[in-house]
Amino acid sequence: MATVNLEKVCKVFPNGLEAVSDLDLDVAEGELMVLVGPSGSGKTTALRMVAGLEDITSGTLRMGGKEVNDLPPKDRNVAMVFQNYALYPHMTVAQNIGFALRLRKFPKAEINAKVHEAAQLLGLTGYLNSKPGQLSGGQRQRVAMGRAIVREPSVFLMDEPLSNLDAKLRVQMRAEISHIQRRVGVATLYVTHDQTEAMTMGDRVAVLHMGRLQQCDSPQALYERPDNVFVAAFIGSPAMNLYEAVISSDGTELKVGSQSLTLSSSLLNARPALRGYVGRNVVVGIRPEHLTDAALGPAPKPGASLGVDVELIEALGNELQVHFLIDATSVRSEDAQAAAGTRELEGLQAIQTGVVRAVGVARVSPRSALKAGSRATFAVDTERLSFFDSESGSAIWA
Repeated sequence: MATVNLEKVCKVFPNGLEAVSDLDLDVAEGELMVLVGPSGSGKTTALRMVAGLEDITSGTLRMGGKEVNDLPPKDRNVAMVFQNYALYPHMTVAQNIGFALRLRKFPKAEINAKVHEAAQLLGLTGYLNSKPGQLSGGQRQRVAMGRAIVREPSVFLMDEPLSNLDAKLRVQMRAEISHIQRRVGVATLYVTHDQTEAMTMGDRVAVLHMGRLQQCDSPQALYERPDNVFVAAFIGSPAMNLYEAVISSDGTELKVGSQSLTLSSSLLNARPALRGYVGRNVVVGIRPEHLTDAALGPAPKPGASLGVDVELIEALGNELQVHFLIDATSVRSEDAQAAAGTRELEGLQAIQTGVVRAVGVARVSPRSALKAGSRATFAVDTERLSFFDSESGSAIWA
């Protein structure tokens, strides 16, 4: 087993494109580190540099404490699992799993032992004589993992291995890969553009955008304390509602469009840096689950509610996702919005009767009687608001 350390790693292509810039990242032994970000964020390029498939322009890559910048891929002892499986269709499952060992001239008995051990771990024992064409997508993906496992690598690299599977199978395979990775106990770099996949699988998650690391932390920390507007908009489904706002001159109110929320003393004590924004513009973030249908009671405290116009309701069984319009101005990273799969409704960001109206989403109880086209009041958990500098986009937590 080995650690992986990237120090100020950069990749500039011959055409001048800087795909990765000053990437600092440490992956511990046995850790599953997920690289997530929208298309073009540099995550696959970073993975390929670790694999040795892309040259490093500058910076240092270490594995197990040893610099490997100039080490060829075959000498790095890494195993890579691709999204297209890359199986040999004319070979059986057993032959595919043991292929790399045969190339390395392992004794036949040792190959058979390792193949059967991997097959048992992956639930493939009954398919060893089958060809890839006879298997489901999930089974083929497990064969690809088996081929990597038998090599006993120091590092696993996975490049969107679930992207070719249907939604239900992806959920199942997420759990299986996490379970297998923990049993094998090898440092793993896992690339995905799916933030739900990242949140459910990673011990830690590194969020990349335009080649730069935005934040690296545990999934829950990313969700609860995003470092900037991009991470706030990207992590979470539905995405965080982000609006332009102004803190009043006495610091007790937050004006959001045509409405105001009260800033409690407990909130201000917990976020003393907010006092430096008195009378200034900020960006306020409200998670969809921190908005509740006030009609279900109890009545919201004064200064802890927002009036909205309901546009669409999506019933998901255990909750309703309520899409609404609010008299405010949205602040949203377009890249983060698209990558997070946020649904925009046609015409929701429009000037109506001279007022900018912004979209929003709330996650409410299925007991709610809200209807599309109605006016609604949402109680706001003001203690859970997020705040960001309106110019830099950096979070205001201290």
